Amino acid sequence: MRWFVPLLYPFSLLYDLGTRLRNRMFDVGLKKSIEFSIPTIVVGNLSMGGTGKTPFVELLIRLFSEKYQICTLSRGYGRTTKGFILANKNATASQIGDEPFQIYSKFGDKINVAVGEERILAIPEIIAQKPETEVVILDDAFQHRYVKGDLNIMLTTYQKPFFEDKVVPLGTLREAKVGARRAGVIIVTKCPSDMANDSKRRLSLEIKKNNPQVKVIFAGLKYGNPIDIGYSSKINFQNVILVSGIADNSLFKKEVKKQYQVVKEFTFSDHHHYKINDVKKIVEFMKDWPDSVILTTEKDAVKLKAPIFREYLEEIAIFALPIEVNLSEEDLLWLEKSVSKVIKDKGYIREI
Repeated sequence: MRWFVPLLYPFSLLYDLGTRLRNRMFDVGLKKSIEFSIPTIVVGNLSMGGTGKTPFVELLIRLFSEKYQICTLSRGYGRTTKGFILANKNATASQIGDEPFQIYSKFGDKINVAVGEERILAIPEIIAQKPETEVVILDDAFQHRYVKGDLNIMLTTYQKPFFEDKVVPLGTLREAKVGARRAGVIIVTKCPSDMANDSKRRLSLEIKKNNPQVKVIFAGLKYGNPIDIGYSSKINFQNVILVSGIADNSLFKKEVKKQYQVVKEFTFSDHHHYKINDVKKIVEFMKDWPDSVILTTEKDAVKLKAPIFREYLEEIAIFALPIEVNLSEEDLLWLEKSVSKVIKDKGYIREI
């Protein structure tokens, strides 16, 4: 134990008491949760981040974008703007946030993407501006209890499940683990491909101590082939320079090192706003490794593609490593049926 840890206990206790009081006020009706006529699917977690929310939202988009008119909604963490914004072809990562921009870049021809700090104001804006919308997916809104979701999907990682964590600043939980009782389904993310059934049973038992009736699903990650996002035609994956600014890059690094020779790692904080000096440092290092390529995450790629960096990176080979959530066929079918049932049971009639 580090010497300063005992000093954090009073702050963690105060934060815990504050969030418990807030949740209690919602539970008894002193604070109001608004239920909208349009179906709402909430995706979130109890921790500060790094559970794989964006890949899971992308999974939902792949599952349902052919059946329903979808709009995703998040606060747009880290953006330089405020208020409600509906993404369009002129949107940038700095305007709407890196994760919403990643989703828009990949699915903007199939769905709508919106950001807004106050979801109870943003949802009516979505309905007004995009009346064809049939379902709203709220990204990172598990603690945003002013909106009553029709299905609350909570994510927690295999590496650090919520029941082994502590409330900030002692740990990474935004609220006490009892908050898991609001979830309709809990997804254990980033599971190893060879996860034993005994481990699944143990985790399920621990999870259900906080929510006995909840459905528990175990999800892994699958990595695609690197996608060229650069301006150079030079391709040599013998030597790789890793660039990442995500909450937890440990699995990303592990996957890359299984396949490539990593000669340098540039690690930044989550939602890092890249500056010209950051890019210059990377380019300067690459002078000693002229045959190397930059390999980064999709989340970082959308920021590195900004026009401001083009003159520095136009001779550089840059690739993004895509990731997707990997579910068993049985769990995928359960998820598809459950979400479809929630949407159909709502009986929403589009306002067109």
